[in-house]
Amino acid sequence: MMIKVSFIGLGVMGFPMAGHLQNAGFDVTVYNRNSEKAKRWVELYGGELASTPKQASDNADIAFVCVGNDDDVRQVVLGDDGALAGLKAGGVLVDHTTASAELARELAQYAASQHKQFIDAPVSGGQAGAENGQLTIMCGGEPSVFAMVEPVMASYAKFSQLLGPVGNGQIAKMANQICIAGVVQGLSEALNFAQRAGLDADKLVETIAKGAAGSWQMENRYKTMWQGEYDFGFAVDWMRKDLAIAFAEAKKYDAQLPMTQMVDGFYQQVQEMGGNRWDTSSLIALLKQQKTD
Repeated sequence: MMIKVSFIGLGVMGFPMAGHLQNAGFDVTVYNRNSEKAKRWVELYGGELASTPKQASDNADIAFVCVGNDDDVRQVVLGDDGALAGLKAGGVLVDHTTASAELARELAQYAASQHKQFIDAPVSGGQAGAENGQLTIMCGGEPSVFAMVEPVMASYAKFSQLLGPVGNGQIAKMANQICIAGVVQGLSEALNFAQRAGLDADKLVETIAKGAAGSWQMENRYKTMWQGEYDFGFAVDWMRKDLAIAFAEAKKYDAQLPMTQMVDGFYQQVQEMGGNRWDTSSLIALLKQQKTD
């Protein structure tokens, strides 16, 4: 029997993710608050269009959600018209939104009260990863539930990992974002330094990427950073949202994040430059504008 799924939230990530599900042969119904985008998705991929999250998830085996933040998730998941109301008994709600661990636990309780199941499953890999079906997914939940959804998520993921109970997927994503903040700042400083010193960017990266300094950010972003191009990828506004979630969670464990707080301050300066929608690699813009004298 064909697995029936819904996908709620067709942004830069959700649009191609839902497309991979449809192309993999699943019976997909989509919902998006901007209905025109949902109509474009159906025109491109087929599937069905719903007017509410509940309608999208009506009798679905799995309901996927990928929206902006905690409040957005609550809006499309809870209530009479929410995704949980339509999901069939025993079905699974999978939240791909980067949100708080507290929200994940809240949703798991709501789902359980309706004899439904929940996995928090934030993703990493950016827009390109979503389009190419190469995302990494960090999950929190029960092993049996993960085993149900992992083969379906494989439509758009190169790797999925269960990291423990509900909420742990979100905590893993926080750790992911903390790492990225430090790597991008270090890469920004290195490239700005090398550019001012007159080095050739391609030769430099070809050399140091093969050693301990190598990273995904270096290989995929160095050219655009060198050229001052930031109009793509994961926006600064979203990165600051993610880091705020990490700071709030870190307080619970008395975990210190001094470097991350510093980089968050740099991202605030990028916003003040008008770079809210620039890619996170735009940290280098602050260094490029500094005078050389």
